[in-house]
Amino acid sequence: MMSGNGARRIGLLGVPVEAGTGRRGAGMGPEALRVAELEARLVALGRDVTDHGNVVQLDARALGPLTFAGAAHSPERVASWVRPLARQSYDLCKAGTLPVFLGGDHSLAMGSVMGVARHWEEEGRPLFVLWLDAHADFNIPSISPSGNMHGMSLALLAGEEELRPVFGDDPTTSIPPERMCVFGARSIDPGERDLLRRRGVSIVDMRQIDEHGVSVLLHRFLNRVAAENGVLHVSLDVDFLDPTVAPGVGTTVPGGATYREAHLVMELLEDAGCVGSLDVVELNPFLDDRGRSALVLAELVASLFGQEIMDRPTQPFG
Repeated sequence: MMSGNGARRIGLLGVPVEAGTGRRGAGMGPEALRVAELEARLVALGRDVTDHGNVVQLDARALGPLTFAGAAHSPERVASWVRPLARQSYDLCKAGTLPVFLGGDHSLAMGSVMGVARHWEEEGRPLFVLWLDAHADFNIPSISPSGNMHGMSLALLAGEEELRPVFGDDPTTSIPPERMCVFGARSIDPGERDLLRRRGVSIVDMRQIDEHGVSVLLHRFLNRVAAENGVLHVSLDVDFLDPTVAPGVGTTVPGGATYREAHLVMELLEDAGCVGSLDVVELNPFLDDRGRSALVLAELVASLFGQEIMDRPTQPFG
């Protein structure tokens, strides 16, 4: 296991992509997170942080048309972001940096996690993915009701053949679906549900969280990561949270995680010490309430890297 989520230097990288969603605004997410002083919060925790600016988008026209067997909106534009992102993600990991990717819509995970996966495959460490999201994002073009590619990211990372054109001839690797956990799900399409079952992705929905609590369910997954000496990529979608906590997202679904549940998730991840990379995605400042969602996300990232109200005693009641 790693010695802690903050043991290595942290690299922030903005990805202002909004081509994967059906509405404008997510492209402003990286700057909103910067305005919420994410970097300063991490520095205050004693972390060595570098902001690497934003990924440079390729010319989508130079990629040529990408053909899919089904509905896939703006695939060339999505590819023009995620291909260079995968390369920069790989380079950051190779340099010993713990990358934090600031989104942008969830299609960015196609590139961020792809680069991370390539690195850890070379290192001989299994990569696990914790998908904190109201949605599973496991659609493929032939079954997608909307064709929006931010709903296909996890399926691409699992190696679904229909999505292979996104990366063309670029180097790729896939993550076994049994190493993936969607946590906080409450909106999954019928065809997507069947595909998730067949592939063996772990799903923790909000009913399970209500019945058993965050701690028990998250520990089950983290214990699997530890048992295999794995590394964990965390992909945090704003809509993991209840919209009353974080309204700045275009895909609001009622009944999400509370403020306290979300912080507990982050604190448990910090305790586990296995997080090697992080996405923060789907923040749409145009839909936000005076920056409230950006501030909540910045606070959650700080919790992941060690921010506590009080030092925890070794004897809780003694």
